[in-house]
Amino acid sequence: MRLQSGPRREDARPGVWSMWDLAAVLLVLGVLVLLAQASRGLMQPLPEAGFGGITLDPSALPDYAARTSLRMLAAMVLSLVFTFTYATWAAKSRRAEQVLIPLLDILQSVPILGFISVTVVFFMSLAPGKMLGAELAAVFAIFTSQAWNMAFSFYQSLRTVPKELSEASRSFRLNPWMRFWKLEAPFAMPALVWNMMMSMSGGWFFVVASEAISVGDTTVALPGIGSYIALAIAERDLSAIGWAIGTMLIVILIYDQLLFRPLVAWADRFRFEQESSTGPARSWVLSVLRRSRIVSVAVAPLAAAWHWTYQVAPSVKETARPEAETALTGRGWLDHLWTATIVAACIYVSWEIGIFVLAGVTPSEAGTTVLLGVATMVRVTVLIALASIIWVPIGVWIGLRPGAVRIAQPIVQFLAAFPANLLFPLAVSAIVVLQLNPDIWLSPLMILGTQWYILFNVIAGASTIPSELRDIGANLGVRGWLWWRRIALPAVFPFYMTGAITASGGSWNASIVAEIASWGDTTLRAHGLGAYITDATDAGDFPRIVLGIAVMSAFVVIINRVFWRPLYAYAERKFRLG
Repeated sequence: MRLQSGPRREDARPGVWSMWDLAAVLLVLGVLVLLAQASRGLMQPLPEAGFGGITLDPSALPDYAARTSLRMLAAMVLSLVFTFTYATWAAKSRRAEQVLIPLLDILQSVPILGFISVTVVFFMSLAPGKMLGAELAAVFAIFTSQAWNMAFSFYQSLRTVPKELSEASRSFRLNPWMRFWKLEAPFAMPALVWNMMMSMSGGWFFVVASEAISVGDTTVALPGIGSYIALAIAERDLSAIGWAIGTMLIVILIYDQLLFRPLVAWADRFRFEQESSTGPARSWVLSVLRRSRIVSVAVAPLAAAWHWTYQVAPSVKETARPEAETALTGRGWLDHLWTATIVAACIYVSWEIGIFVLAGVTPSEAGTTVLLGVATMVRVTVLIALASIIWVPIGVWIGLRPGAVRIAQPIVQFLAAFPANLLFPLAVSAIVVLQLNPDIWLSPLMILGTQWYILFNVIAGASTIPSELRDIGANLGVRGWLWWRRIALPAVFPFYMTGAITASGGSWNASIVAEIASWGDTTLRAHGLGAYITDATDAGDFPRIVLGIAVMSAFVVIINRVFWRPLYAYAERKFRLG
């Protein structure tokens, strides 16, 4: 078994200048022009309140698409930095894990409107009256729709590195820095790349809330596809919505070709095992960069500097396995002090939240909010179960076929990125005409974007099933339900757990979009916590915003602690490779 593929045969040849160098230069210059075009005007004054600076003219969509793409890319970079630091700390430190993973559950459950409502004033104050403050608020809002999924995926991968590979790294006396970049990060990379694609799609799903910011009296509509969609919905302009869908499709395809397909092809060399009969994933962009001598010369100093860090990183002498060390330290007095500190901090924060909320909300309304949370929980539970039944078999089938993966990848990206707002015309019209119950028929909008977390993770898990395991099953004649029970489901179960946990938290988050659907002057509401938070945010009612976020976070954390985390630990213990 191996983590890296053999030498690349398409590397640049020294002393040879070719068309690949020209193509690489054009690609780099094109990216720089895009960044310059999209980032202009950051220090310009804010546009007038509302949609005064937004037009539904389709000719404005290329500029809007460039601006939205830059915000997505900036948020993705921040999400990667967050993932490599936060998830690694949680995976390496048991005490940090006790705080960081529950905190990640809470952060994932906080609706994007919750983040916007408490941060928009801060970001706007950094550049008063300028576009920069609103841009930072939008990028942060998009970041909150991307980072949690990536962090969960990376954390799960670091916790499931095969034991024989960890033992080999200790035998070679790799210091912690080398072990992370030579073993742990490569092992986690295939799943992380898939979750990066999913997170990018999650950003598109909430692009309307990120760019058309409205909190109480503060209303900002940034030039972008999200504001374009919000204005089209307000004016009931179906043709504008069609133009927005077409633009989104083009942008997603460009992202797929220029960013994600090269990343998938590059990460393929880090698969735990690669079947010899299966051709590696390919990307024309990656081929151009690899064959270009200019690129190889430009990155050579960076590569040398990076390898230098391996030499200067401090070595840590290990005398026991991490598991043994954890068992030894787990009985110390320091653990009891750490636990007591966490409990005291939680009690203090809960007390402060209670004082703030009850200053503007009666206890009876707080009880009603809990009941609204129960209604949203029922929707999330039913929808996650249905999505699992549908997408786990399909994901396994796709993941075992590299050709199907290449076809499905951009399709799933587009479907995952499809904002629920764009279905409001159809949903509102159908519910009104057919006299349907909004409490039931608005529910599918909650799972519209989050169901793909399950599919993406199952595809990633199925694609990493070692060929030896498949060959043994074929030789022993393992078929039908026995094959699913003994081979397929155990192999993808850790990946499914990551997708299901993220989809569950994402569905709670999506309730702010799905439980209130508007089309022009017609607005439908489902009884639930998402609608409660949306109404409070529109009114700028901070005690009710905090109450709604606190109740939603409590539901998500309790469900994760009682149900998802025990399953996650079981998957980590029972079904890890190796």
